[in-house]
Amino acid sequence: MTSELVINVQPQEVSIAITEDKLLMEFHKEEKDVSYSVGNIYLGRVKKIMPGLNACFVDVGSGKEAFLHYLDLGSQFYSIQKYLKQITSDRKKTFPISKASIMPEKNKEGNIADALETGQEILVQITKEPISTKGPRLTGELSFAGRYLILIPFEDKVSVSSKIKSPEERTRLKQLLQSIKPKNFGIIVRTVAEGKRVAELDNELRSLTAAWEAMVGKTQKATKPPTVVHEESNRTTALLRDLFNPSYESIYVNDESTYNEILDYVSFIAPERKNIVKLYNGELPIFDNFGITKQIKSSFGKIVSYKGGAYLVIEHTEALHVVDVNSGNRTRNNAHTQEENALEVNLGAADELARQLRLRDMGGIIVVDFIDMDKSENRQTLYERMVQNMENDRAKHNILPLSKFGLMQITRQRVRPAINMPVEEVCPTCFGKGKVRSSVLFTETLESKIDTLVNVIGTKKFKLHVHPYVAAYIKDKGMISLYRKWQVKYGFGLRVIPDQSLAFLEYRFYDSEGKEIDMKEESEMK
Repeated sequence: MTSELVINVQPQEVSIAITEDKLLMEFHKEEKDVSYSVGNIYLGRVKKIMPGLNACFVDVGSGKEAFLHYLDLGSQFYSIQKYLKQITSDRKKTFPISKASIMPEKNKEGNIADALETGQEILVQITKEPISTKGPRLTGELSFAGRYLILIPFEDKVSVSSKIKSPEERTRLKQLLQSIKPKNFGIIVRTVAEGKRVAELDNELRSLTAAWEAMVGKTQKATKPPTVVHEESNRTTALLRDLFNPSYESIYVNDESTYNEILDYVSFIAPERKNIVKLYNGELPIFDNFGITKQIKSSFGKIVSYKGGAYLVIEHTEALHVVDVNSGNRTRNNAHTQEENALEVNLGAADELARQLRLRDMGGIIVVDFIDMDKSENRQTLYERMVQNMENDRAKHNILPLSKFGLMQITRQRVRPAINMPVEEVCPTCFGKGKVRSSVLFTETLESKIDTLVNVIGTKKFKLHVHPYVAAYIKDKGMISLYRKWQVKYGFGLRVIPDQSLAFLEYRFYDSEGKEIDMKEESEMK
């Protein structure tokens, strides 16, 4: 299996697609103006104590107050709070963590009112982004994640991932990290650290301790909480950190600055593989070129078809996700019994569902209504297939066998809102009014825009993005194409680009730097 990472950088957002054997498996979309993310550390202020919930609400500078439960304060909460007071009492003096004293561990059965008070400053880290009406979820146990290691301040032990099975390798890593780790830091060794040399681990450890020191410096300078004191690496770099493996064949990106950032990161973690990072300069939109736009359109939405005409119906509610499996107009194999056909449809549904969970990043409780099967061995086969399909899912999950009603219950770690990509489009020419200009006049409208752009605004080099069918009509090679006439009349700086993300009579203009030029009339915006 070969994997590819395709990154589409736009002025307002960054979209990241992960494909396995050209099939879209994960899709991430991040707006550039989002102020917080999982892993960010804030110097916050306690706004409200909730004794009944044994929790509090913390102001971290967002519109919604963040939630912090007593059990999430962390065992070394009092050590961190004492250290916070020390570094903020004298903002000009450095106070290394190696000289800090470790306080007794927090009582697991304690009360939030005994640990915190309203108005108190506190260091917290986001573990779950805002979902629906809920604000971010916080922890007081700070950590700094790298590719091989996770650094935890005010701990003293070294833990090794349970996925590293070799006793010799576990012992080697534990002894190695014990010998090089700084005082008053704990370390979790990640699975990808297996077999790594001491120099690689030491380099990352230095990088993580530098991140801690930078966070301490920002905390000392933060005179008016709440404020962010440590920002997690952007989504692209974080994905590479967690996912990068030998199966990655290529990483394509359409933005030069992001390309350089990724190239630097890959050169650092795997210098021998830096050649897989490639800057995309093609005329087609990057997602269109790699067949991702079409997969997004077909994979999101209420109804998702898969092989043989069967389909899934996916509904989202506040409490859970519900999935219904339907055989549809699937052509049944006459040689098969009804039980065999049901098993075949259900196994296909298990394959597609595992992909959908990763693709939409669905979390919480997922209830799946499979087609009823009478034989217990078939139900067990289906359960085992689902478990096998979910092995590559990085999110923590739990799968229960089918109930007597034919329902399968799945829980999946929920740290971000599920991705909801609208696949239905509002008509771009009538904007829901129900009346449009005659389609035969559409090219005249485009030419009028081009004339304004060239002769009024003075733009000589630009690209016109239109639906592929419209692009094919404009570039029709019979006699003299409309495209060639426009180039002769308005200059050869005009390029017409087919764009699958656009609706039939939708259009967009972009300048030579890739920035959109707003050419819509006022009547079109209403």
